[in-house]
Amino acid sequence: MDETLLRDLTPSVLGVLVRRGADFAAAEDAVQEALVEAVRAWPEDPPRDPKGWLVTVAWRRFLDATRSEAARRRREDAAAAEPAPGPAPAADDTLRLYFLCAHPSLTPSSAVALTLRAVGGLTTRQIARAYLVPEATMAQRISRAKRTVSGVRLDTPGDVSTVLRVLYLVFNEGYSGDVDLAAEAIRLTRRLAVAIDHPEVAGLLALMLLHHARRAARTAADGSLVPLAEQDRGCWDRRAITEGTGILQAALARDRLGEYQAQAAVAALHADAHTAAETDWVQIVEWYDELARLTDSPVVLLNRAVAVGEADGPRAGLAALAALDASLPRHTAVAAHLHERDGDPVTAARLYAEAAAKAPNLAERDHLTRQAARLNTLRPR
Repeated sequence: MDETLLRDLTPSVLGVLVRRGADFAAAEDAVQEALVEAVRAWPEDPPRDPKGWLVTVAWRRFLDATRSEAARRRREDAAAAEPAPGPAPAADDTLRLYFLCAHPSLTPSSAVALTLRAVGGLTTRQIARAYLVPEATMAQRISRAKRTVSGVRLDTPGDVSTVLRVLYLVFNEGYSGDVDLAAEAIRLTRRLAVAIDHPEVAGLLALMLLHHARRAARTAADGSLVPLAEQDRGCWDRRAITEGTGILQAALARDRLGEYQAQAAVAALHADAHTAAETDWVQIVEWYDELARLTDSPVVLLNRAVAVGEADGPRAGLAALAALDASLPRHTAVAAHLHERDGDPVTAARLYAEAAAKAPNLAERDHLTRQAARLNTLRPR
């Protein structure tokens, strides 16, 4: 059983049903039932036309559900008879489904869940495990999302930036449960890049590949975080770096700069350095300046302060940091790092401890606690 094939076919099969007039929520349920039937039947009797098989079974499931409810009699009449058997149509509605699942009326968490289900072909159980929530909770979230977009027509252009934001949210979840969400986000972004010629789609794909290339070096054997400067760069995936850099260069050549291209440029400069000391921090500051102009994001300015501290010295970094809101996430950790580089271990240790108390997850908290303990052991008694 080729699960990847099933997941690849899911959005196009769903699109066929929606184009035939099926309500999105009912169509999505019918497609899921067809996928379950495929898992049962295909190992013994694989179809010659997998997509056509799924379309036929899903359409029958949809008609069966429609006929079983008197309140939907009008839709049954409109649906008419089952189409004659034959090859599935070549039209691919995947792109429109990306836009639908990232509809602005949905919350970010609902948009992510619906994208993974309708476009990614994941089951509710897989998505729930990935997000470490009960399956019933995820089922409710997906049901609400489907109801929200059921009346939305698929005949208007979608917002690319919203789709990219949803895919980036998926990527940043990383890995948990039995689904590697970072790899899934890359897979979905690859498919989006095939469906739409847009430099920011390419920029996001490049950014994901460049970040993902460092994954094996980010944690030690005991699960502790390894800072970028201390990572074993021999563990980085050079194939992914080469691919990501090539995609980024082609996107930048189109001279339509966007935030994902700029972020990818920063990641590419890190990936290009064979050692931490060889990092071109001056160029990184310049790219953060571009990002700040594009997004006006305080998080970008926080990262810029780190880069300034590396390019122009810790005092310059602290000056850049002083202009930012101290309540920003990671602000205290950045201050601790810059104070340590400025030769003030006492202040740095105190700030590392404060940052640990604010850390959003256990791995980061443990890392910051170890940093504080390390500096405290160096202090004279």
